[in-house]
Amino acid sequence: MRVLLVEDDRRIARDIAAALAEAGYVVDSATDGEDAWFKGDTEDYAAIVLDLGLPTMDGLSVLKRWRAAGRRTPVLVLTARGTWTERVEGIDAGADDYLPKPFAMEELLARLRALLRRSGGHAAPVIAIGDVILDPRQMRVSRAGRAIALTPQEYRLVSYLMHHSGRVVPQQELAEHLQAEHYERESNAVEVLVGRTRRKLGDGLIETRRGFGYLVPAPDAPT
Repeated sequence: MRVLLVEDDRRIARDIAAALAEAGYVVDSATDGEDAWFKGDTEDYAAIVLDLGLPTMDGLSVLKRWRAAGRRTPVLVLTARGTWTERVEGIDAGADDYLPKPFAMEELLARLRALLRRSGGHAAPVIAIGDVILDPRQMRVSRAGRAIALTPQEYRLVSYLMHHSGRVVPQQELAEHLQAEHYERESNAVEVLVGRTRRKLGDGLIETRRGFGYLVPAPDAPT
């Protein structure tokens, strides 16, 4: 999944980006409010990690502009400000969760996983579609109790489709969430990746809707 990280402290940004990448996310970065606002307004992200203390435009103003424009991307706010009134202000501005600094990286990852589950309508810590189980914390996919050995891109593909189960995901949207913005995206790369992943998972999970995209059935739908 593709995540936008907005943080002007280079050391903190580097540490968070490394942790996100290790957890299987594709990470785009912004270091000031104007760039963050533009990227969040024009690109498709599964979630945004947003620091409030930014140059050119503060994070709260960025968040308000996104929400005023109808952008519904889940946003996890980071801030060194610790008062409850400031936290309330951030949540009222449209933040989905709030994490004060300093924080443990594992807590940030856990909160991000929870945001992504909720945005896809999933409450449990693992997502089960038929006999296929996705465990985001362990970055593991299993079928009928057997772990499936997936490459990082194959895992991101399965994770994105399962988080968005019940919805046809266009090929272009998948491509955007499998690679960062600066990578060249080959026209048939998603088709090749889906085919390879299907051979590992077996039939019945990833459906092709010709001319529209790919679908993983909703948990309560027959597989």
